[in-house]
Amino acid sequence: MPPEGYHVVRQHIRRNPRPRGKKLGGWTIAGLVAVVWLWGQVFGFEAEADRPASPSPSPSVSASPNR
Repeated sequence: MPPEGYHVVRQHIRRNPRPRGKKLGGWTIAGLVAVVWLWGQVFGFEAEADRPASPSPSPSVSASPNR
């Protein structure tokens, strides 16, 4: 009889499998990243488009006018 937490498989004593939680696998995470990236390529991100990137640059005080 094997000890508690073990079972016999083909004359070998093996540890019982542990219960798995609800973890995301590597392929699942890669798939989610790809979906977000494709969504941004097809539909764009509206929140970033509404905001101006940066104020337009103005010439400095020491700049001389072109003649």
